[in-house]
This record gives sequence, structure tokens and C-alpha cells, in this order.
Amino acid sequence: MSKMRTYLCYIYAGLLITLCAGGCSYFSEAAAIKSTFKDANDSFSQGRFSESIRKYEQIAEKYPALADKALFSMGVAFAFPWNEEKDYQKALECFQKLAWDYPESSYRKDSEALIEYIQDINLKEKRIHSQQANIDALQRELNCTENEMAALKEKTMALEQTIAALQNGPADRILIEKKDRRMTLLSKGQVLKKYKIALGGNPEGPKEKQGDKKTPEGIYFIDARNKDSRFHLSLHISYPNAKDKKHARDLGVAPGGDIMIHGLKNGFAWVGELHTTFDWTEGCIAVTDKEIEEIEKLVPNGTIVEIKP
Repeated sequence: MSKMRTYLCYIYAGLLITLCAGGCSYFSEAAAIKSTFKDANDSFSQGRFSESIRKYEQIAEKYPALADKALFSMGVAFAFPWNEEKDYQKALECFQKLAWDYPESSYRKDSEALIEYIQDINLKEKRIHSQQANIDALQRELNCTENEMAALKEKTMALEQTIAALQNGPADRILIEKKDRRMTLLSKGQVLKKYKIALGGNPEGPKEKQGDKKTPEGIYFIDARNKDSRFHLSLHISYPNAKDKKHARDLGVAPGGDIMIHGLKNGFAWVGELHTTFDWTEGCIAVTDKEIEEIEKLVPNGTIVEIKP
């Protein structure tokens, strides 16, 4: 590439000497022709390559006897290193037309040399493009493999945790932290599993009355389970306790009930973990269907449930 750049600069210098020197001995045409070529070369030397190419085209059309020189100048302009819009294909077409249509031209030898250079560049660029495409394909494949490995690792860790939980279970305590939307199963003070949860649609503060969509706060226990629940499977929490009932009486309201740890509504298992992006229950604690199946195996009736703000 640097060799071609040097060669083109050399060619350009020769063009300027030949075309712009006083007397313009190469041409026998009138001064107007000399002036036209000088305008095109001035545009070239000032970096206005598109303008110079347009002027060379006009010379080739208007002065057929100078078409070979105009074609050669156009080819140099198209391929010149400092031309930000360089087009090797168009340069190649100019040099090839000159070599084929003007076999006696004094520019044929240089044109044929530049054709060889450009063809070599095109071949190298195709190889680079092909190699880059292969690299990109390998990178995509590597990214997919890494993602698959990460997903497999995550599944493996979850499976190991489940196996460990089943071996160390059953749970003797459930800790629900409303603020962190987190539920933890414990056995003899050791953590068995943790789950991300969704709460009632009005999660701030303890439940006070029926229909307030609040999740209770306090100490309860699992007192029943329903494997035919509308929410896949559910574990019933012993709300309201004596304190909750007294508070409701003081307020003159019904305390409500049917507070459970449950899965997703039947038919919506596909939502998966996305359900935790907002609080959607009537006051219950929700997990995914797979999670409630796991919890149901780890949590016997009588397990203490502590719900913190």
C-alpha cells in the first residue's frame, strides 16, 4: 500500500510538471486546452478531487485526442491516497479503458502498472474482509458459547442449592423481608434457599383490613396447603393472629384472610421471574411455579413464618 502511495505521488508530480509547465510542450492544442487542464490540476492539487475528476471527464469528452491523458488523470485522482472518497474500482476502470482503447498512449505502461497495484490491493482487501468475517463469526460463536456456559453454570448452581436444601431440610423457619422483596428458607439457623418475591399491590405497612392489598407483618406459621390452587400451588399463612384480630376490632373492620405463599396464576407460568417487576397480589407472597414446587417440598405445615417490614 505504501509502495502504491509513493508511486501515485510520483505520477502526480510528473503530471503537474508536464501539464502546468510554461509552454506546455506536450500539447499542440490551443491555450484554452492548457487552461482547462490547469483548472483541473489546480482542483486536484488543492484537494478538491471530485471537482478535478469532473473536469477531467469534460476534457475527455470535449477533446478526444487528450482522452488518454484525462483518463489517466482521473484514475490517479480516484486512487490518490489523500482522497477521502477514493474509489479503487473506478480508478481501475479508468486505467483499464486507457490500456484497452489507447494501446499507443504514452500512459499505457504506467496504467498497466497501476492496474496491477489496484488488483493486488483489491485481492488483499477481499482476503482481509473474508478474514474479518470469519473473526466476527467466531466471536459471535464464542459469545453464544459463553452465554450458554454462564446459563449452564447458573442452572448448575441452582440445582446444587436445591439438592443441598433438600438434603439439609426441611425448613423450620421462613423469613420474609418486604422491603427487599426477599424470602429466605432456614433450617437450624442455616440458609437453605432465597427467593425474589412479589407482594400485595399496596405493600407499605402491615395488613389492617380485608381488601387493603397489604401483606401482613408479624409472626405466623404455615397451617395448610392447596395443591389445586388457582395460583398453581399455595401454602396458607396463619393470618390473622390474635394481635391482628384485636387491631381490626379496634378499627371496626374485618381483618381479612387467605394470605398465602403461592405461584403464578394458572396459565401464566411463562411470565417466570418477570412477575417480580411489580407487586401484583391481593396481599400474598408470590414466587414462580418452579419455586413454589420446591418450597412446598422443603416447608412442612407448622413452619414458622416471620414477615418483616
